[in-house]
Amino acid sequence: MLGRAGTFTWRMLATVLGAQSILLFFGALVARGTEIAAGGDGGRVFLVGTVISLAAIVAAVLMRSPVGLPLGWLVQVATWASAFVVPAMIGVGLVFTGLWVYSLVKGPRIEAMMAARESAPAQ
Repeated sequence: MLGRAGTFTWRMLATVLGAQSILLFFGALVARGTEIAAGGDGGRVFLVGTVISLAAIVAAVLMRSPVGLPLGWLVQVATWASAFVVPAMIGVGLVFTGLWVYSLVKGPRIEAMMAARESAPAQ
């Protein structure tokens, strides 16, 4: 789904991405700690994880624009890709991709119901 989302939909999607960014940052911290425990530096995996977390925040901010939805999808893909480094990110991917798709499906339906309610004559 490309283009602009309706007001209610983009608010739902931005909320999902905002919460997801927090867990992505925690995943970056776990990846860093795991890398350090294995004798590595940990800086590179931490940087990549932090960039993904910041991308989620940027996508949430840009959700009103046509760039927001594609960037949000890229964040979902990056979340799943991060599971190769931190396997617990599979759970994060399941929950937040599910919330993302749910928001994309239910958001327009709720907007249509709200528009129908506003256009209905007052009783």
